Amino acid sequence: AVSTYFFAKDGNRPFLMRRAFTAGAELEMAVKTDAISFPGSASGLPAIEDILGRRFANDMENVHTFCLSRPTAANRRHFPCHWLVGMSAKNNGPIRVGCGRYDWYFTADERCLVERLIITIDVMHIFQETEIDAIMGWLSGLPYPWCTPKEAIEGMPGLEGFEAIEAYLGQVQPISPDR
Repeated sequence: AVSTYFFAKDGNRPFLMRRAFTAGAELEMAVKTDAISFPGSASGLPAIEDILGRRFANDMENVHTFCLSRPTAANRRHFPCHWLVGMSAKNNGPIRVGCGRYDWYFTADERCLVERLIITIDVMHIFQETEIDAIMGWLSGLPYPWCTPKEAIEGMPGLEGFEAIEAYLGQVQPISPDR
């Protein structure tokens, strides 16, 4: 479900959200930056497809989202993890790079679909469009969609504005699921 979500959102394939989320799924957004805005919540698959698929794709391209840890058997019902994302605004617009946390809650059945997703955006920085080669070269060289914080830091461009992102990635640790 997590990988399918990344391919749906990053690849502008909203129909794939149906393979990741339940029909009545709930989305919550906690945005702790002014560099990007999202609605605070959404209910139901059509709203999630619209917000995380269609509307997002109307504004953004070159989207690369990475989960910074892999789920284990202990994450069958709840998978909390940190993430890294980079994207550019359409029509050669500015580039955003950010980090945060996902809290994935899955159904108990064999399909293990997402019934609730909390997305927290902790850090987001806006870069000039002239930095696209350095930033997209870095992002496209990372293992997709599962990447370790160490892998992300190793090839990070030495551009002004990456300090907060590097600091965030440097403190990331696996998170235990709710019991």
